[in-house]
Amino acid sequence: MALGWVVFLLLVGGSEALESSQVFNVSQRCMNDTNTFLWEINQDKPKEYAVLMYDAFGKMGSNVEGGNINQPGLLQQCRSTVGPSFSGQYCQVFLKQGAVQYFIGICVPDSCEEQDVRTLVQYSRLQFNQMSLIPPLPPILINQSTQEMIMTHCLSDTIHPHASEVACLFVCCVMIAIPLAATLFTSIMRSEHSGAVSPTLEFSHLNSGLNIYGTLKTNGSFCSEKTSSTLEENNSTSPVQLCISQSCVNGCLQAFSLQTTSQGIFSSSSSIPGGGYSSLNGIRVLSLLWIICGHSAQFPVINNLDNYKIWKKTVESSPVYVLTISGPVFLAVDTFLLLGGLLSARSLLSSIDKAEDKLSTSLVVNYLLKRIKRVQPLHLFIMCLTISLISLVQWGPYWFPFIDTMMDCKAYWWANVLLISNLLPVHEICIPWTWYLSLDFQCYTTTPLLIYFYRLSIFAVVAGGLLLTTTVASAVITALLQLPVFQPSTMTSENYVLYYYVKPYTRYGPFLIGILTGIYLTTKKTQLLKQKTHAAIGWFCCLSLMAVLVGVAYVLRETPAYLSLPHALYQGLHRPLWALAVSWIILACEEGYGGFIKKFLSLSFWVPLSNISFACYLVHPVFIILYNGLQETPIHYTDINFMYLFFGHLVLTVVVSYVLTVLVEKPYMLLKQSSI
Repeated sequence: MALGWVVFLLLVGGSEALESSQVFNVSQRCMNDTNTFLWEINQDKPKEYAVLMYDAFGKMGSNVEGGNINQPGLLQQCRSTVGPSFSGQYCQVFLKQGAVQYFIGICVPDSCEEQDVRTLVQYSRLQFNQMSLIPPLPPILINQSTQEMIMTHCLSDTIHPHASEVACLFVCCVMIAIPLAATLFTSIMRSEHSGAVSPTLEFSHLNSGLNIYGTLKTNGSFCSEKTSSTLEENNSTSPVQLCISQSCVNGCLQAFSLQTTSQGIFSSSSSIPGGGYSSLNGIRVLSLLWIICGHSAQFPVINNLDNYKIWKKTVESSPVYVLTISGPVFLAVDTFLLLGGLLSARSLLSSIDKAEDKLSTSLVVNYLLKRIKRVQPLHLFIMCLTISLISLVQWGPYWFPFIDTMMDCKAYWWANVLLISNLLPVHEICIPWTWYLSLDFQCYTTTPLLIYFYRLSIFAVVAGGLLLTTTVASAVITALLQLPVFQPSTMTSENYVLYYYVKPYTRYGPFLIGILTGIYLTTKKTQLLKQKTHAAIGWFCCLSLMAVLVGVAYVLRETPAYLSLPHALYQGLHRPLWALAVSWIILACEEGYGGFIKKFLSLSFWVPLSNISFACYLVHPVFIILYNGLQETPIHYTDINFMYLFFGHLVLTVVVSYVLTVLVEKPYMLLKQSSI
């Protein structure tokens, strides 16, 4: 320790013995260029490049008490400066002062490596008029005046993608190129055969070597007389084999062509498979908007607000902000789980009915494969796209959350492929928002088992036991780990996400209630609601329950410092109860007691947005990350600013989601098993 102070005093005193770059472990060129810059800014009339470099250093601004502690400086101005033998390089110094952690942007010669910069900062070599260019926050604002350096990081102005990132970009290009090629080929074929009598799409010369011509019939088979006779003459390939092969090619072309996938996206008819349940479109879209609005606020709050404390105080004070990021944590996710359970039960019961009331192994396998085919293509596309963007984009000062995401993807991409990413520690999840897809699929795999028990006499016992188990698990985990139940307190609790928020054993309740609702609505013989009085009581209880669930979270806003029974009970019950309230809304609307609420939720306006809702969920965080990561200055919270951010992200999300729905999502949904 004494030696350290001696070194420090010698540095301040300008000891010639320590001027050597070897002593400081700084490269000779970096030392020379840095001395040139420091000498220049200490002149009476410094040159312009030195003024610009000095001006690009981060400096303390106002409202430090309100959260404006980071000092990013000017990245682009730093990079644009050109000195006598060097250019400006933007680096960040991450510091700790007492309990406060912050960073300061600095501009140093590009001849300096990160280790050189670290040494220069450590030995206080960056000074102007004998004052540090990286001063500590004043004692009047921070009790602790001693700075501790955590790390330094220099942002490169060149792109150096790794092989894995190039491979991800290639996968994205291929997944986009296939439907575009199919679209072009289909257009050419339609143009050549525009005069054909058959109303179905015709293809010719699909195999130039065989010169095959035929028509794809409605039953999916493909075989023409010319093809059969030609094959008989040549005595070569079996006609049946060639017909099947030709049918596969035609089926794939139709599935991937935009002429097919773009149909029905903007249709106002119900997007729910099998028809009915029109209120689900409105519920789905409103829940999606709630999530996008919450993420639009949550992502900038994590690391680049200049008035974080003011934002926190504001959103904690009023239940109005539950629509952004306040109160109970993303109840819209539980609504999605409810809808998933309802539709999964309905889909499987419908398949069983078509299979002559048999729940066979092959039926269950097809049921799960259909779900994978529905989810994974777009999921994996977004994963590859995000990895590519993170490596190819030149990020601003607020880069660090995104680099962590890229590193996680390099190590744990396989968890996304297997749909088990939510079982990993939260800091290891590749593309963090895709945890929901893993949870949803894990819940989805339980539907066949529950339907099997439904056909037996022990269904009530099994369903009740599962609901009790997930409720107790949530309550016990909350009590033992003293978890918060209120946003934004949950954002600073690693254990909340690690042990509760993304786990199937704590989030299964809403999905189970969805399965029960789906079974009832699919198999009911008579209506449950027969009098307006019963419906009125139900609506009163439903809306009151929703209001209570939101309000109690504000009562329990403080994170417990000890085992708290109220927090545990609320954590265990509020998500299943919310799902129960939403299931009532669906039931009342389906049985004719929805009134103006059903009319609103069943508006044709919701249907096109519902058709692209899956893509919207996956795409919207990409735009939020790009916006936040490219910022060179902090974002200032006001309600109007956040409202504009939400609508900007929403518009971009809707446009791009439509494109990805028709190019990536729908083609694989339209592929028939026989065409694969």
